[in-house]
Amino acid sequence: MSTTSLVKGTAVPAALPWSGLLALSTAAFTAVVTELLPAGLLPRMAPALGVSEARVGFLVTGYAAASFVAAVPVTALLRGLPRRPVLVGALLGFALSNAVVALSSSYGLTFAARLLAGVMGGTLWAMLAGYAARMVPPERRGRAIAVVLAGITLALSLGVPAGTALAGPTGWRAAFALLAGVAVLLTAWVRWRVPGFPGEERATRVPLARVALLPGIPVILSVTLFLLLGHQVMYTYVAPFSAHAGLGRTDVVLLVFGASTVAGIWATGLLVDRRPRATLLGALVLCAAVMLALGGYARVPAVLLVSVALWGAAFGGAPTLIQTALVDASGPFAADVATSLQTTVYNAGIAGGSLTGGLVLERLGPAALPWAALPLLAAALTTVALGRRHAFPAGRGTGRRA
Repeated sequence: MSTTSLVKGTAVPAALPWSGLLALSTAAFTAVVTELLPAGLLPRMAPALGVSEARVGFLVTGYAAASFVAAVPVTALLRGLPRRPVLVGALLGFALSNAVVALSSSYGLTFAARLLAGVMGGTLWAMLAGYAARMVPPERRGRAIAVVLAGITLALSLGVPAGTALAGPTGWRAAFALLAGVAVLLTAWVRWRVPGFPGEERATRVPLARVALLPGIPVILSVTLFLLLGHQVMYTYVAPFSAHAGLGRTDVVLLVFGASTVAGIWATGLLVDRRPRATLLGALVLCAAVMLALGGYARVPAVLLVSVALWGAAFGGAPTLIQTALVDASGPFAADVATSLQTTVYNAGIAGGSLTGGLVLERLGPAALPWAALPLLAAALTTVALGRRHAFPAGRGTGRRA
């Protein structure tokens, strides 16, 4: 694939491969909506499955736990295979899982389908950033990753709120059925527009332990864990927290959060290749400030909605900033393995956060959720502040940092 062209005798980067990157972005969208949709449907799914809202929240925990367990071993098992068939297989797994959830009336069967989706999610997230990095020249790596991970933003701003709203007139099962159909159609797009890359040859594979210990990687993984723990404590249980605050329209709260992530990802796309460290520090400071506001003043409707908007803007660009730092630290050809490690940690954070939030909700009530999230976000901020040398330097290189 050509990545440069000549303009008046000077080599310049070719245009981004938009169709392929957007297909990968849609895959990210599908994965995030699949993972988080139960958080917006707790009150509707609980009676249908005969369980409490907290146990429906554990459907998010189960997905994340399966991704946590599967990401590294599945990536290691499949790293020698051509990349595109693995991507298509993961998408078909999402389609099957969402179809089962749409049809199931058994909590056990639904939970098993969510475990399958989690395995597919672990496989997918281990591939996306590295795939994007291989499709473009090094100087456009951050922008390409931002395009792909914009699918997260669209999922938060449109997908989860739309799925929550769709459940009103049509029932929550229709939302999962629609997701199954999207995943099937997406496989055709991937086969048409996403380039095929070979797997890694056995002789050239970097050992997993060596990738995990590359300078900067442990720090980046620690930030991932703390951020997702703190975020998910609140996000998974936004429905009962909104009801506690006096605003029962969960779909409105999710829409405000998600729409604000658009501003976050847009700002990140502008800054990720120039000021990544300052941007990430600012986002984490804002996340912590939001938890303080929600803990003290959430019953004031204006404070609630403004805080949620700022939370969405701050969180929206964080995955791009962290994954770009990870690919820079590992290099693009070790990115799949490094990202599988991050996927494991990421989903440990989601599972741990949703589990912690469920326990806090049941024992202390929704008012305690922001205070449970705050110290975790403060830990992420401190780790970034201390990780200046290898993990989060002021500027970006275009390859692995030693």
